[in-house]
Amino acid sequence: MDQAFAILPIMIKTDVLIIGAGAAGLMCAIEAGKRGRLVTVLDHANKAGKKILMSGGGRCNFTNYTVEPHNYISNNPHFCKSALSRYTQWDFLALVSRYRIPYHEREHGRLFCNDSASDILSMLLTECENAGVTIQLNTSIHNIEQREQHFQLHTNQGDFIAESLVVATGGLSIPKMGASPFGYKIAEQFSIKVLPTRAGLVPLTLQPDDKERVSPLSGIAVPCVVSVNGQAFNENILFTHRGLSGPSVLQISSYWHAGEVISINLLPQLSLIDELKAKRQQKTNSTLKTILHLYLPKHLLSCLVSETLLNTALQDCSNQQIQQIAEQLHHWTIKPNGTEGYRTAEITIGGVDCNELSSKTMASNKVSGLYFIGEVVDVSGWLGGYNFQWAWSSAWCAGQVV
Repeated sequence: MDQAFAILPIMIKTDVLIIGAGAAGLMCAIEAGKRGRLVTVLDHANKAGKKILMSGGGRCNFTNYTVEPHNYISNNPHFCKSALSRYTQWDFLALVSRYRIPYHEREHGRLFCNDSASDILSMLLTECENAGVTIQLNTSIHNIEQREQHFQLHTNQGDFIAESLVVATGGLSIPKMGASPFGYKIAEQFSIKVLPTRAGLVPLTLQPDDKERVSPLSGIAVPCVVSVNGQAFNENILFTHRGLSGPSVLQISSYWHAGEVISINLLPQLSLIDELKAKRQQKTNSTLKTILHLYLPKHLLSCLVSETLLNTALQDCSNQQIQQIAEQLHHWTIKPNGTEGYRTAEITIGGVDCNELSSKTMASNKVSGLYFIGEVVDVSGWLGGYNFQWAWSSAWCAGQVV
């Protein structure tokens, strides 16, 4: 006679459960593990740190020499100050140096691995191993319950129970890498406010007429100052077949809102009026096109200035015409149609409301034992290693107390 046996679900007990094996999740796990806490990191992906590996063109722009609160966007601009001051870029650089990872500085203090982003991920995974952290991949979480003294997670790998639950799920950017709104849903489940989200550090698309006009410029990059809402960035702009990209545009996209006009100064290094008037006094026979081509590509000039004017000899140009050209090149205004969205965005603006969290520990103010760190929180950094530094700093703070 066959005897039936009931198959009991696997029940795994731990001190700390961290959802998300990215930069913030791994960093928090390391710090908690170093305190002797039993830590388990859960991730739905088949590999930890996938976004680390693809970041910075595979070289991982892991921090910046200069990190200040004004490099971040948040509805609570003071929130990031505590974490950034308690675990600084110098602290992370000390860890990188301990592992003898070679790195170099690029423009604006940005620090990249010399060899590969895998150096940073390997360092984090080694630190996790040394701290006794368990990383459980290919794990889908079905639901989360809060009991009196713990959280219980039901997953495809069994049930997990822990006193502390850390949400390090990231934002919505780059969905092909597995990005999802799961972290925001967890917050909402526990009645924690989530602020509206949008794509940040993302290329801008153009209105049909503007797109047709500038599409022949695809591949051209020039230094410029792009500004909107009192914020400006002095870096390269890149023209693409879809619209505008390059560091200056990615930076300004985080401050731009639908319907707004951006201003582009294509010649930030000089005063074109003074330059042209000075050359005119030299009695040159050159045309405007010949002179302006010293500063900007011909195709770009033809896109913005009429051929008739470009072919005019500088000697024949009136002050009014010089003023007109200077205005066009120093203050080119354009109203983007939108952004390329989360598909190509590097970050997500918005997220878990900072006013719901402790700036010192990243703990929820209303749910004991629940923490939010990294990109899921409404703290978004500039291009240049600032978002990684927020991941390291916020995770370190949570790791001291979970």
